[in-house]
Amino acid sequence: MLESIPHGGKLINRILRGKDREMAELKARELRKIPLTSREVSDLEMMAVGALSPLEGFMCKDDYHSVIDTMRLTNGLPWSLPVTLSVSQEIADSLSLKDEVAMVDGQGNALAILTVEDIFNHDKEKEAVEVYKTDSPEHPGVKYINDVGPVLVGGKIALFQRPKHEDFLPYRLDPEETRKKFQEKGWKRVVGFQTRNPIHRAHEYIQKSALEIVDGLMVHPLVGATKGDDVPATVRMRCYEALFQNYYPKDRTMLAVFPAAMRYAGPREAIFHAICRKNYGCTHFIVGRDHAGVGNYYGTFDAHYIFDEFEPGELGITPLRFDHTFYCKRCTSMASYKTCPHDSTDHVALSGTKVREMLRNGIKPPAEFSRPEVATILIEAMSANKE
Repeated sequence: MLESIPHGGKLINRILRGKDREMAELKARELRKIPLTSREVSDLEMMAVGALSPLEGFMCKDDYHSVIDTMRLTNGLPWSLPVTLSVSQEIADSLSLKDEVAMVDGQGNALAILTVEDIFNHDKEKEAVEVYKTDSPEHPGVKYINDVGPVLVGGKIALFQRPKHEDFLPYRLDPEETRKKFQEKGWKRVVGFQTRNPIHRAHEYIQKSALEIVDGLMVHPLVGATKGDDVPATVRMRCYEALFQNYYPKDRTMLAVFPAAMRYAGPREAIFHAICRKNYGCTHFIVGRDHAGVGNYYGTFDAHYIFDEFEPGELGITPLRFDHTFYCKRCTSMASYKTCPHDSTDHVALSGTKVREMLRNGIKPPAEFSRPEVATILIEAMSANKE
């Protein structure tokens, strides 16, 4: 048996099948339609498959405020980010409690039915300051909540049509499937790694360090909506595949995709990412430097400290906190500030800006910073982008 129990005790499943699915699809044609943002589509799918257990739908008012104020649901269970459905004032005015509405994606495809349990104002200023630690409209998470409707609708969802995906199909594994794979592989202790970037040598080092103390590693890149200047998921996945082909032990590692949208909520998102990976069956979770950060909104290790705000064992997943890592010329190996006694002048550390500049100019970063196969893929992608 796996040691990882889903958050709240059971893996939620809100996917309709058979006759129930057919009836819901027919009913949805007659219902009021609510258009979803790409983030809401991601959240809907993750709720339906249990990745957001114990959530069975979009948050109602009490849970929304409890999460913002205390990082807990009203039942006391740890939860760090609001998961909400926003609507325009016009749509809100047309709704009543207990109504059923059809939720549609950006192309107008009906995906699920929501039963309205709550209709309440979106407290955008409070959410921005408490969740994102800033009200700056430059912050991508704050910009998102400023752009969506002023009213939130809460209620359970019943999904009858999965969002259509044409990419990464072999890697789109639901929590039930990853748990089954871990069991088949005999992995009882599994560490999850969240990323929205190509993996360079420092990431590889901390993943392999973590792998020393567990049975298996799941690299779980986020492939939902990200900022416009983030490396596209299609390019990143080619980088991950190259690494897995050449540098990772095939019997102790696994690559799957995480369909979430990025919120850039720093420390709170680190907790959220950990809980989600717990639902996928991970027992451990890597928390690196400035996890889920953006700009200078969060302290370098705030995502480490936030785990201390919960009682030991309360989250049900063990965070592995890693310091800043680099190649040290004098150690002649990868190291971190915890393990290396040498001055930073001996460290091979490049800023993201410098790396992007090198890649744009067709220059491979030093092998101590990036595997050559990864650099080649990124150079080709940037070159194609310029044409």
